[in-house]
Amino acid sequence: MDLLNIKDLTTTFFARGGAVKAVDSLSLALRKGRVLGLVGESGCGKTMTALSILNLVPYPGKIESGSIFFEGLDLLTLPPDEMRKIRGARISMIFQEPMTALNPVFTVGNQIAEVLTTHQAATHREALDRSIELLRSVGIPSPEKRSGEYPHQLSGGMRQRVMIAMAIACKPALILADEPTTALDVTIQAHILELLDRIQQEMGMAMVLVTHDLGLIAERADEVAVMYAGKIVEQAETRELFASPLHPYTRGLMASIPGPGAVRHARLKTIPGTVPRLSDLPAGCKFSPRCDRKTERCEVEPQLLEVKPGHLVRCWESG
Repeated sequence: MDLLNIKDLTTTFFARGGAVKAVDSLSLALRKGRVLGLVGESGCGKTMTALSILNLVPYPGKIESGSIFFEGLDLLTLPPDEMRKIRGARISMIFQEPMTALNPVFTVGNQIAEVLTTHQAATHREALDRSIELLRSVGIPSPEKRSGEYPHQLSGGMRQRVMIAMAIACKPALILADEPTTALDVTIQAHILELLDRIQQEMGMAMVLVTHDLGLIAERADEVAVMYAGKIVEQAETRELFASPLHPYTRGLMASIPGPGAVRHARLKTIPGTVPRLSDLPAGCKFSPRCDRKTERCEVEPQLLEVKPGHLVRCWESG
């Protein structure tokens, strides 16, 4: 049985210029203990998919249709107070920029303790003691001292570790990690990724890893969904996708990764054109203006079809 099962999710933003679909008829499934990589360029709908799962779509956005089943419950039908019991306890999110996600006027220990007192039967003193243990478990030195410090007193790497401590405080079944290493230098990125990997395996949690980094996906994900303009254009097990990418967009992303034998200062391959604005999407296949394989058939939107066992692609020429 799937831990998470999303069917035909559509999240729309309403503005003066009209309605735009940030997530368009998206379907995904994730089993317990597995890591799903959600990959694509900025603005393709990855973060909005994660926020939709938590029912935290910012105004003027709205989840228009679809269903999000988690542990057998349709999250979109739950009243707000029931959703709050799940958010932070059974499903947690690690945000892209911890400095804006953490509250600057509360110590990090108090912020972790708040998660525990909100979702578990713990006194404030018990929660503070537990927050120190959580800081220690994510590799923060002198956790007793750091617990009493404010976010601005910590480095970027430490702030991200605090976010991870908050996310795992209630031992959730699912973690949504939104570009968890973007703002960090390469060395700290590696430490954070190793930490996430260890925690995910030790606790048996499932994870949705939102990123634009295909190298990270290749190392950490069990399966991959590639997004473009709010839609999934390809989905498969990680090994299958990297061995046999079928969608021209996926192939373009992979071709732009420098290989181990890349010549220094050599120009990297790029995908021509730019991601279309959601308010001005082309007719038919949304990738067709940038595609070197487009034909007249691409004037009609292709469906996401299973072309191999477990390998889905949205392309007329790759089916």
